[in-house]
Amino acid sequence: MSELLVTGGAGFIGSNFVHYVLANTDHTVTVLDKLSYAGNLASLDGLPSDRFRFVKGDIADAELVDPLVERSDAVVHYAAESHNDNSLHDPRPFLDTNIIGSYTLLEAVRRHGTRFHHISTDEVYGDLELDDPARFTESTPYNPSSPYSSTKAASDLLVRAWVRSFGVEATISNCSNNYGPYQHVEKFIPRQITNVLRGERPKLYGTGENVRDWIHADDHSSAVLTILERGAIGETYLIGADGEKNNRDTVELILELLGQPRDAYDHVNDRPGHDMRYAIDSSKLRDELGWAPRYADFRSGMESTIAWYRDNEGWWAPQKDATEARYREQGQ
Repeated sequence: MSELLVTGGAGFIGSNFVHYVLANTDHTVTVLDKLSYAGNLASLDGLPSDRFRFVKGDIADAELVDPLVERSDAVVHYAAESHNDNSLHDPRPFLDTNIIGSYTLLEAVRRHGTRFHHISTDEVYGDLELDDPARFTESTPYNPSSPYSSTKAASDLLVRAWVRSFGVEATISNCSNNYGPYQHVEKFIPRQITNVLRGERPKLYGTGENVRDWIHADDHSSAVLTILERGAIGETYLIGADGEKNNRDTVELILELLGQPRDAYDHVNDRPGHDMRYAIDSSKLRDELGWAPRYADFRSGMESTIAWYRDNEGWWAPQKDATEARYREQGQ
């Protein structure tokens, strides 16, 4: 049994990872989360009290971070400011959390010789043309296009430098877009699902041609655990489930699965610098570490996700009105 420190564990993919680990291993988990607007303690309800504890705090607080890292066998670093629209409105929190926070954790694991896994995004690679057959690989040059993706790229480079310069035992994973339970309703898929559940029309940026490579959060969690247990120190692994769908097709699938006409959505203003296409080549992870996704079929994963939001309105309803008010101000 190992003691894991999971930063950002009250957020979307972090909380899914905590649930996955506690259900599928005998590890114990400490979550460190400052509970910003995207963190939600309700996402951690029902976890076993003998194997889980929660600490409220900022990953940039070195005095708080150090003893937590000292008592842990490994740190899994999910904590990040991650919403592109917010980064365009106010970039500063993204520098504070994604760069300074990651630096603070790296210094702590350096002092204590603690295993470190860093969660990143495919957005550090920029975007691909819609007709480009290529996919991102571990050797794709970084080309971030937003304050969010550029600060994640910076944190990736810090991890690589701390491995090479100081011998920190770290790995990195860059993942495609996640969907599943516990995702804030500001994000694309849960926003559309909860709109339909409330009898409102989904909203589609621009023409909806932008393509994302979707992966269910449970599959992301299983991949991260695989890398933590079997990944080679200093290596980067791309996590994807071959789930390329454009935004229009995704909205239309949500409407279909909820029994609505596939064209019952509204077009809204596109956001500045909206990347056109992401696509992940996860063959290194699959071939070297033997990982494979459970939800290889996007439709079945979406059915499961819609069922969760239908059954858990008490979790998402408190966020919904404020989120939609903010989008209306932006014409979106």
